[in-house]
Amino acid sequence: MPVAPPDLPPLVAAEAPTEVLPPVSLLEPVRPLQPPFVPAPAHVHVHAPAPAPAPAADFRPLFADAPGLNRVGPGDRWSDAWGVRTPAGQPAAALPAAGQDPATARRPLTAREVGLVRAGLAAVEPVADRATAHFFALLFLRHPELRSSFPAAMDVHRERLFRTLLAVVRELDRPAALRATLAGLGRSHRRYGALAGHYAVVEECLVGTLARYTGDRWDAEAESAWRRAYRMISSAMIEAAEEDARTSPAWWQGEIVRHERRTRDVAVVTVRPDQAYPFRAGQYTALETPWWPRVWRHYSFAGAPRPDGLLTFHVKAVQAGWVSNALVHRAAPGDVLRLGPAAGAMTVDHAAGRDLLCLGGGTGIAPIRALVEEVAEHGASGRRVEVFYGARRAEELYALEELRELAARHPWLTVRPVLSGGGHAGGPLGGELLAGGLLTGELPDAVGRFGPWSGREAVLSGPPAMVRRGVGVLLRAGVPAELIRHDPVGDPAAV
Repeated sequence: MPVAPPDLPPLVAAEAPTEVLPPVSLLEPVRPLQPPFVPAPAHVHVHAPAPAPAPAADFRPLFADAPGLNRVGPGDRWSDAWGVRTPAGQPAAALPAAGQDPATARRPLTAREVGLVRAGLAAVEPVADRATAHFFALLFLRHPELRSSFPAAMDVHRERLFRTLLAVVRELDRPAALRATLAGLGRSHRRYGALAGHYAVVEECLVGTLARYTGDRWDAEAESAWRRAYRMISSAMIEAAEEDARTSPAWWQGEIVRHERRTRDVAVVTVRPDQAYPFRAGQYTALETPWWPRVWRHYSFAGAPRPDGLLTFHVKAVQAGWVSNALVHRAAPGDVLRLGPAAGAMTVDHAAGRDLLCLGGGTGIAPIRALVEEVAEHGASGRRVEVFYGARRAEELYALEELRELAARHPWLTVRPVLSGGGHAGGPLGGELLAGGLLTGELPDAVGRFGPWSGREAVLSGPPAMVRRGVGVLLRAGVPAELIRHDPVGDPAAV
């Protein structure tokens, strides 16, 4: 069977885009009298709802009892709801964590142990596809009750597993960076229903896979190093998840209240979460649709936090994309999504007051627009903001008028649209100035023509190739590397 594109499982065809754009309503949809129906797993035992956290100003949760229903933590009955049990019937949450001593798990690895772990991973790398497939086969064969915690198609998860192992192993001798990475992984695993007892199960399957695929590099010393490393990693993740569970749900439920098609393939989706949702402009979240359970994709917030608590996302339907096509071509007001916690560090320090340079390509303009809104709310205080907004064709600059309206109200804001495709009769674009102030050429090159940009704080959002090239242009234009920020290039998710 041929390997499907990264965002599409085998044997599933993407929906054909509709030709007729639905009418766009400029009015806020009426709040429904009853909460939308959200199917629960079989045999759910609903317990008394936990008290809701203090809501943000002027925000009313749509589901008054949701905080008790979507919480994952001690006593949440997740194991009962999803049948996560051992063959003997013991809840998975009660499984021992491989008998590890907490003090031993926290002790840093020796240089010898780090070397053994890295050598083992290097031996597996040439056969990473087969090794990760073997790992998941072991996991589901030994513990079939865990299969429902994963999506139907496992190709993306297998790829992410090895990428995550590489990232973690690279940081084994950098404790501060490693703690930050593991804390984020521990928190993100909560949305998959990960329990403390699952980590011991994963350890045995991981060790079994490494023993099979590391060849002559595997011996008693290598196994001991890997078990020590894994237990240090899992302990940090479990602690981060348990700490996060004290103050935050594993996910939020959000009802779509507005769905606007800006182009054939781009939709602006507005969501009302079931309870107060904390985030900063420039961050992103993971979204899951009801049509593709356990398939999460990342989208940036397209606006700063609002008094009414609504969240807005810009979504482009990519070819053969599960979630993106569902959100653009199938979703409608009344549908309910799940949202993970906000993540990402592409935020602005308003106290620093540096001038801001923003590069947004395609739907990457969403977090840029949010940052501009947040600067306007805090007050520019002498700061200037330059926004370069790129697309291939003029009709794809769907957010240009909104940005120009903001620029008309705020003299500190400059917006420069850039076209990189054959969008005019003059042929290929390359450094021309078209009507309406449209620049031409690749977005990073257009930014470079307006340099130097020394002393600016820069943020980039858009296609990975644009971000990589943009970073190089900005470095050559005088922006210090520590002042250039963007989300991880490619999919920031880990398994």
